[in-house]
Amino acid sequence: MQTSPYALINLSRIAANYCFLCDNASPTEVGAAVKANAYGLGMEEVAQTLFDAGCRTFFTAHFEEALALREIIHYAVITPLHGVDPGSFEEAAEKNITPMLNHLTAIKAWASFAREKEMHLPAMIHLDTGMNRLGLPSSEQGALAQNPELLDGIEILAWVSHLACADDVTSPMTPEQLARMKEALVRLPKAPVSLCNSSGIFWGADYLFDLARPGIALYGGNPTPHLPNPMQGVIELCSPILQVHEATTESTVGYGATHRFTRPSRVAVIALGYADGYHRTLHNKGTVMIGTHPAPVVGRISMDLITIDVTDVPENALALGAPVTLIGPHRPIDVAAQEAGTIPYELLTAIGNRVQRVYREDEGVA
Repeated sequence: MQTSPYALINLSRIAANYCFLCDNASPTEVGAAVKANAYGLGMEEVAQTLFDAGCRTFFTAHFEEALALREIIHYAVITPLHGVDPGSFEEAAEKNITPMLNHLTAIKAWASFAREKEMHLPAMIHLDTGMNRLGLPSSEQGALAQNPELLDGIEILAWVSHLACADDVTSPMTPEQLARMKEALVRLPKAPVSLCNSSGIFWGADYLFDLARPGIALYGGNPTPHLPNPMQGVIELCSPILQVHEATTESTVGYGATHRFTRPSRVAVIALGYADGYHRTLHNKGTVMIGTHPAPVVGRISMDLITIDVTDVPENALALGAPVTLIGPHRPIDVAAQEAGTIPYELLTAIGNRVQRVYREDEGVA
């Protein structure tokens, strides 16, 4: 009998989402963010799927992630967004890792290393246009424009910036960032440009430039929250039934006794909890599916267990080990995230190591 949770991940749908974004961004190149273990879904399997679908530029967060990805993908641009420590420059050059240069100190160090090697080494350079996280601030952009010799030895693969509010069509921030990006580019040497994240792709041609960097849309999140989700769902989060028992009227279930039954009821216990990434804030919220039968979550989410009210589910569907789907076609990741008071990024990346990833390619292109 199955006793552990698992996630069914549809690689064909990830590929279909990538192709859909390519169609919407055309003729702009579309890369892929595969940081944080491909948003929790498994970098090795996801990156290979995206490469097979035509992706040739990948983004990680950390240098160590980039090195792991290079073992999987041998012929593609791989850029760690956090940059590369000077102590790792040799390995980065050897493994053909393209650093993101986020400040003048990084630019000077990478350029100096390239000149020492008597090579032109690739890099992307991050310009801050309003996010106020990583990236050259306006003062450093000006200094670079006045001293272009600082770039000697660097092959600029892209000037990059990051949109802060692209998922909000009412925000003035996105056009403001576009204006700042264009202003900066006028002063800097010509090179390809990358501005769009998942949502940015849908702002139109003015924002697309040469390279888009989608993340959450590849994994089924809605890049256009003001409209129906155009992306295909790629994950079903499942767990088996461990036990079914009777609950009397006025009895309670779970820690804190937060749910009281108003009728004689049946309760199923499933093997999943907040240690597996199912947020505790989802207590007494949402509906699971047992086959074609819906059932509500009742009581608090425990570390390893969830209780559901299966009173209205046929008894023959409640065999021990029967699969229960918590996130899937009936309850997309965006809906579950909204119920949890968070975002789909957090739900996906929180899925724990105890949840087995099961990969499928048996369906996918809508």
